[in-house]
Amino acid sequence: MKAPLNELQQLVVDAATEKKASDIIVLDLRTRTDLTDYFIICSGRSRVQVQAIADGIQERSYQSPFKVYTVEGYSTGNWIILDLGDLMVHVFHYETRIHYDLERLWGDVPVIAEMSGS
Repeated sequence: MKAPLNELQQLVVDAATEKKASDIIVLDLRTRTDLTDYFIICSGRSRVQVQAIADGIQERSYQSPFKVYTVEGYSTGNWIILDLGDLMVHVFHYETRIHYDLERLWGDVPVIAEMSGS
């Protein structure tokens, strides 16, 4: 871990970790875009696991003051985006993550935390 996570980031990281997400990274986009403040990117090894990770994040958010505003890509299970306002979560199937390589596209933003996971 590079810096302490805020409550929302910790909720998402904990939920993703519980579902065995791998290669979790938290990116700080506050100085780069008005779209959102942070990205969390993580991976699953199968469509079912990617969906389970997204489900876990949604379940945790429903039990908290934080809400998931929109979910995109759930049915395919290759790249699911969860919009939590100040935080956007990208849950990738492993191969899809390699293909799109968001870490490279946002390579000049600060990395707040990295966790290898499963």
